[in-house]
Amino acid sequence: MALQGIEVEGVIIKEYPAKEGVSGRTGNAWKSQEFVIQTRDQYPRACLFRVFGADKLEQFNIHQGDSVHVWLDINARPWQDRYFNDISAFRVDHVNANVAPAAAPAAGAAPMGQGSMNSADPLLGGDDSTDDLPF
Repeated sequence: MALQGIEVEGVIIKEYPAKEGVSGRTGNAWKSQEFVIQTRDQYPRACLFRVFGADKLEQFNIHQGDSVHVWLDINARPWQDRYFNDISAFRVDHVNANVAPAAAPAAGAAPMGQGSMNSADPLLGGDDSTDDLPF
């Protein structure tokens, strides 16, 4: 059974600076950048992912505030007797946030553009202690 890519749609809430270097093994130059995407669900979720390669960074053209649909590849790598997830984007489509999605939202989900992206969102630095999370 092969693990298929996972799709996430939302807003880029954090764009980290790009990192560059030269591989000690191959001598080839590399470039990588990390982003955080937040869903527009009733209870928004966030995911940190990486784009590897200068060509992909230019092609995807991702910036903080962009509404995107991202296809992610997840792979765990061992290091010192532990495993760490590596989440990489292999496809990114920009989405017009003002257009309703073609498919109906899941039961209980807030309509796109409503409820999740406000100043009281703790992931965006808001300070509203009256959240309605079930936990």
